[in-house]
Amino acid sequence: RPVGTQEVDRVPATGTPSARLREPAHQVSHRAVRYWTVNTLIGSVVTWAVLFAIAWFLPEGRWWATALTWIFVVIMAVNVVEVVLEPMIRYRRTRWEVAGDKVFVQTGWLSRDQRIAPLSRVQTVDTHRGAIMRLYGLANITVTTASAAGAITIPCLDSDLADRVTAELARITGQTRGDAT
Repeated sequence: RPVGTQEVDRVPATGTPSARLREPAHQVSHRAVRYWTVNTLIGSVVTWAVLFAIAWFLPEGRWWATALTWIFVVIMAVNVVEVVLEPMIRYRRTRWEVAGDKVFVQTGWLSRDQRIAPLSRVQTVDTHRGAIMRLYGLANITVTTASAAGAITIPCLDSDLADRVTAELARITGQTRGDAT
Protein backbone atom coordinates (compact mmCIF):
# COMPACT_ATOMS: atom_id res chain seq x y z
CA ARG A 1 0.00 0.00 0.00
CA PRO A 2 1.26 3.49 -0.69
CA VAL A 3 2.50 5.38 2.35
CA GLY A 4 0.11 8.01 3.67
CA THR A 5 -3.07 6.48 2.25
CA GLN A 6 -6.09 5.48 4.26
CA GLU A 7 -6.00 1.74 4.91
CA VAL A 8 -9.25 -0.21 4.96
CA ASP A 9 -9.48 -3.57 6.68
CA ARG A 10 -12.34 -5.86 7.58
CA VAL A 11 -13.52 -6.08 11.18
CA PRO A 12 -13.12 -9.80 12.02
CA ALA A 13 -16.42 -10.24 13.87
CA THR A 14 -18.66 -8.52 11.33
CA GLY A 15 -16.73 -8.61 8.07
CA THR A 16 -17.62 -4.95 7.46
CA PRO A 17 -14.98 -2.48 6.36
CA SER A 18 -13.29 -0.30 9.02
CA ALA A 19 -10.97 2.57 8.26
CA ARG A 20 -7.61 2.42 10.00
CA LEU A 21 -6.31 5.91 10.75
CA ARG A 22 -3.01 6.73 9.07
CA GLU A 23 -0.28 8.80 10.70
CA PRO A 24 -0.22 12.55 10.03
CA ALA A 25 2.16 13.59 7.27
CA HIS A 26 4.66 15.91 9.01
CA GLN A 27 7.21 15.48 11.78
CA VAL A 28 8.03 18.21 14.26
CA SER A 29 11.35 20.07 14.08
CA HIS A 30 14.49 17.99 14.62
CA ARG A 31 15.49 20.60 17.25
CA ALA A 32 12.59 19.33 19.38
CA VAL A 33 14.83 16.46 20.59
CA ARG A 34 17.30 18.90 22.14
CA TYR A 35 14.50 21.08 23.52
CA TRP A 36 12.72 18.13 25.16
CA THR A 37 16.04 16.85 26.55
CA VAL A 38 16.90 20.22 28.13
CA ASN A 39 13.35 20.66 29.46
CA THR A 40 13.35 17.21 31.06
CA LEU A 41 16.87 17.69 32.41
CA ILE A 42 15.87 20.98 34.10
CA GLY A 43 12.93 19.25 35.78
CA SER A 44 15.16 16.35 36.84
CA VAL A 45 17.78 18.66 38.36
CA VAL A 46 15.10 20.46 40.37
CA THR A 47 13.75 17.10 41.60
CA TRP A 48 17.24 15.90 42.54
CA ALA A 49 17.98 19.17 44.39
CA VAL A 50 14.79 18.83 46.46
CA LEU A 51 15.57 15.22 47.30
CA PHE A 52 19.17 16.08 48.26
CA ALA A 53 17.91 18.92 50.48
CA ILE A 54 15.45 16.60 52.21
CA ALA A 55 18.14 13.93 52.67
CA TRP A 56 20.61 16.49 54.04
CA PHE A 57 18.33 17.57 56.88
CA LEU A 58 17.05 14.13 57.89
CA PRO A 59 18.76 12.42 60.80
CA GLU A 60 20.71 9.32 59.82
CA GLY A 61 20.12 5.81 61.05
CA ARG A 62 16.36 5.84 60.79
CA TRP A 63 14.45 3.37 58.60
CA TRP A 64 12.96 6.17 56.53
CA ALA A 65 16.41 7.54 55.71
CA THR A 66 17.23 4.24 54.01
CA ALA A 67 13.83 4.21 52.31
CA LEU A 68 14.40 7.77 51.08
CA THR A 69 17.78 6.73 49.65
CA TRP A 70 16.15 3.95 47.63
CA ILE A 71 13.35 6.25 46.48
CA PHE A 72 16.00 8.75 45.39
CA VAL A 73 17.88 6.07 43.40
CA VAL A 74 14.66 4.96 41.66
CA ILE A 75 13.68 8.56 40.82
CA MET A 76 17.16 9.25 39.41
CA ALA A 77 16.99 6.10 37.26
CA VAL A 78 13.57 7.09 35.92
CA ASN A 79 14.84 10.62 35.22
CA VAL A 80 17.84 9.28 33.31
CA VAL A 81 15.52 7.17 31.13
CA GLU A 82 13.32 10.23 30.55
CA VAL A 83 16.30 12.39 29.58
CA VAL A 84 17.89 9.80 27.29
CA LEU A 85 14.97 7.96 25.67
CA GLU A 86 11.85 10.11 25.88
CA PRO A 87 12.96 12.92 23.51
CA MET A 88 14.00 10.49 20.75
CA ILE A 89 10.82 8.41 21.03
CA ARG A 90 8.61 11.52 21.18
CA TYR A 91 10.32 12.88 18.06
CA ARG A 92 9.61 9.70 16.11
CA ARG A 93 5.98 9.54 17.23
CA THR A 94 4.94 13.20 17.21
CA ARG A 95 3.41 14.14 13.88
CA TRP A 96 0.96 16.73 12.60
CA GLU A 97 -0.98 17.72 9.52
CA VAL A 98 -3.38 20.39 8.35
CA ALA A 99 -5.15 18.85 5.39
CA GLY A 100 -8.35 19.73 3.65
CA ASP A 101 -10.86 20.47 6.37
CA LYS A 102 -9.07 19.11 9.45
CA VAL A 103 -6.17 19.48 11.89
CA PHE A 104 -4.63 16.12 12.79
CA VAL A 105 -2.02 15.63 15.56
CA GLN A 106 -0.38 12.51 16.98
CA THR A 107 1.65 12.75 20.21
CA GLY A 108 3.02 10.60 23.01
CA TRP A 109 6.02 8.52 23.91
CA LEU A 110 4.66 5.76 26.16
CA SER A 111 1.15 5.92 24.78
CA ARG A 112 -0.04 7.34 21.50
CA ASP A 113 -2.75 9.99 21.29
CA GLN A 114 -4.33 11.01 17.99
CA ARG A 115 -6.57 14.05 17.79
CA ILE A 116 -8.48 15.31 14.77
CA ALA A 117 -10.48 18.52 14.68
CA PRO A 118 -12.53 19.78 11.76
CA LEU A 119 -11.52 23.31 10.81
CA SER A 120 -15.19 24.31 10.93
CA ARG A 121 -15.00 23.82 14.73
CA VAL A 122 -11.88 25.96 15.30
CA GLN A 123 -12.45 28.95 17.56
CA THR A 124 -8.92 30.27 18.12
CA VAL A 125 -5.40 29.58 16.89
CA ASP A 126 -2.55 30.57 19.22
CA THR A 127 1.22 30.40 18.97
CA HIS A 128 3.34 29.91 22.09
CA ARG A 129 7.09 30.40 22.40
CA GLY A 130 8.53 29.80 25.88
CA ALA A 131 11.97 31.05 26.87
CA ILE A 132 13.74 27.74 26.19
CA MET A 133 11.72 27.23 23.00
CA ARG A 134 12.96 30.59 21.69
CA LEU A 135 16.57 29.47 22.26
CA TYR A 136 15.90 26.57 19.88
CA GLY A 137 13.76 28.57 17.41
CA LEU A 138 10.63 26.55 18.19
CA ALA A 139 6.94 27.31 18.75
CA ASN A 140 3.78 25.42 19.68
CA ILE A 141 0.46 26.02 17.93
CA THR A 142 -2.68 25.58 20.01
CA VAL A 143 -5.93 25.09 18.12
CA THR A 144 -8.95 25.64 20.36
CA THR A 145 -12.16 24.02 19.22
CA ALA A 146 -15.71 23.67 20.40
CA SER A 147 -14.83 20.31 21.95
CA ALA A 148 -15.12 18.97 25.46
CA ALA A 149 -11.76 17.22 24.90
CA GLY A 150 -9.98 20.58 24.86
CA ALA A 151 -7.51 22.24 22.57
CA ILE A 152 -5.16 20.49 20.15
CA THR A 153 -1.49 21.43 20.36
CA ILE A 154 0.96 21.02 17.50
CA PRO A 155 4.27 20.99 19.42
CA CYS A 156 7.77 22.11 18.51
CA LEU A 157 7.52 23.49 15.00
CA ASP A 158 10.22 25.73 13.59
CA SER A 159 9.18 29.29 14.47
CA ASP A 160 8.78 30.46 10.87
CA LEU A 161 6.77 27.35 9.96
CA ALA A 162 4.55 27.87 13.03
CA ASP A 163 3.87 31.44 11.88
CA ARG A 164 2.94 30.25 8.38
CA VAL A 165 0.68 27.46 9.70
CA THR A 166 -1.01 29.82 12.17
CA ALA A 167 -1.65 32.36 9.41
CA GLU A 168 -3.03 29.65 7.12
CA LEU A 169 -5.29 28.26 9.84
CA ALA A 170 -6.54 31.77 10.63
CA ARG A 171 -7.22 32.36 6.93
CA ILE A 172 -9.08 29.06 6.49
CA THR A 173 -11.13 29.37 9.66
CA GLY A 174 -11.94 33.01 8.88
CA GLN A 175 -13.63 31.85 5.67
CA THR A 176 -15.76 29.28 7.50
CA ARG A 177 -19.36 30.30 8.08
CA GLY A 178 -20.99 29.74 11.44
CA ASP A 179 -19.89 30.13 15.03
CA ALA A 180 -17.58 27.07 15.33
CA THR A 181 -19.87 25.32 17.79
